Amino acid sequence: MTTDPTSRHPHSVSADRRRILRRIGSFLSYAGLSLIALLFLFPFFWMVSNAVRSNAEVMAVPVRIFPEEYQWGTFVEALVSLPFGTFLLNSIIVACGVTAIVIAVSCLSAYAFARLRFPGREGLLLTYLSTLMIPQVMLVIPLFLVVSKLGWINTYHGMILPVAFSSFGTFLLRQFILGIPKDLDEAAMMDGASRLRILVTVIVPLAMPAIGLLSLFTFIAQWKSFLWPLIATSGVEKATLPLGLTLFQTQQGTAWNYIMAGATISMLPGVVLAIVLQRVIYRGITVSSGFGGR
Repeated sequence: MTTDPTSRHPHSVSADRRRILRRIGSFLSYAGLSLIALLFLFPFFWMVSNAVRSNAEVMAVPVRIFPEEYQWGTFVEALVSLPFGTFLLNSIIVACGVTAIVIAVSCLSAYAFARLRFPGREGLLLTYLSTLMIPQVMLVIPLFLVVSKLGWINTYHGMILPVAFSSFGTFLLRQFILGIPKDLDEAAMMDGASRLRILVTVIVPLAMPAIGLLSLFTFIAQWKSFLWPLIATSGVEKATLPLGLTLFQTQQGTAWNYIMAGATISMLPGVVLAIVLQRVIYRGITVSSGFGGR
C-alpha cells in the first residue's frame, strides 16, 4: 500500500524540508571549515615536504607537491652542521625566562588594577595600556642604547629583561580577575590572609585558564622572535634558533632544505606546549568568550 505525498500533513512536509535544509547547511559548514583548515595547514605541509628533499629539487621547476625521493637525513645534517644544541638551549632559556617574568609581573599588576583602590588607578591603567599602540620597532633603538650602556649586550639578561613586561598580559589577567567574586577575597581576609597570599592561593588557581593562555602566547612570541635577539647578541654563542637558521644562507647559496628541516625541528617545542596546555587553553578561550563557566 502506497501513500500519496500530497496527502501528508503540511506541518510534516515543512519539518522534512527544514531537516533537509539543516543537513545541507551542516555539510556546507563542515566543508568550508575543512577547506580553511587545509589552507592553514598547507604551509606546514610545504615546510616538511621541502625538508625531506634535496636542495636542487626544492629549486626545481615545475614544482612538485611531493618529493621525488625522500631524504630524511637532512634533519640530522641540519642538526650537526651548526651548533643547533646551543641555539636550542639559548631559545629555551630566553623564551622560558621571558614567560616566567611576564606571568609574575602580569599577575601582580593585574591584581593591583582589579582589586586595589588607589588614587589615579584608572588613569595609570589607561596610560599603561596605551603602550600597546607603540610599535616594537620604535622601541628597539632606545632599548639598545640602555642595554649597551649597562653592558648587557650578548648576555641572557640583556635578551630577557627588556622584553619581559607585557601590558597585554596585565589587561588579559585583569579582565579575568574582575570576573572572580570579591567574596572570596573578603573571606580570605577575614581568615587573616595578606593580599599577596590571597593572590597566590585564591586568585592564581582560579585564573589558571587565562595564565595558561598568556603563557602560550608569550612563549611562542619569544621562541620565534628575531629582531631583538639579532640586536642584543653578537656571534653564535648566544644566538637563538631563528638567528641560527639564517646561517644556512651563505654567499654560495641558500640551503633551503636545511632551513626547512631546522624550522620543522624548532616548531616542535611550541606544538608540544600547545598539546600539554590544550585543556587549559580551551577553558580560557571558552571562559573569555562567554560560552563557558568558571
